[in-house]
Amino acid sequence: MRQTANFRPVGLASIGLAHYAVINSVWDAARTLLHDWPVDDGEEYFEAVKACLDAIIGDLPPEHVRAVFIRAAQEAGIAVIEAAG
Repeated sequence: MRQTANFRPVGLASIGLAHYAVINSVWDAARTLLHDWPVDDGEEYFEAVKACLDAIIGDLPPEHVRAVFIRAAQEAGIAVIEAAG
C-alpha cells in the first residue's frame, strides 16, 4: 500500500458481527467482509470487497473503502454508527 490503510472508525451493530464491531482500516474491512458478513452477495458487498483489494494494492484511498463499506453494511441491514469528524 502506498499510504496508510486507516480511516475514520465505523461502528457496526449486528448479531452476525458479535453484536458490535469497530472497523477503522482497509484490513479490518476486508477481514469483516470475508469472514463475518451475514450475506455474501449483493452489489454493494462485491463493490466493497473489490474496493478493499484495490486499496491494498494502492489503487484506492482508504476513505473510499470506508464509504463503500458503509453502503455494503446498509445493504446487508447492519446498523452503522459513524464517528464524527
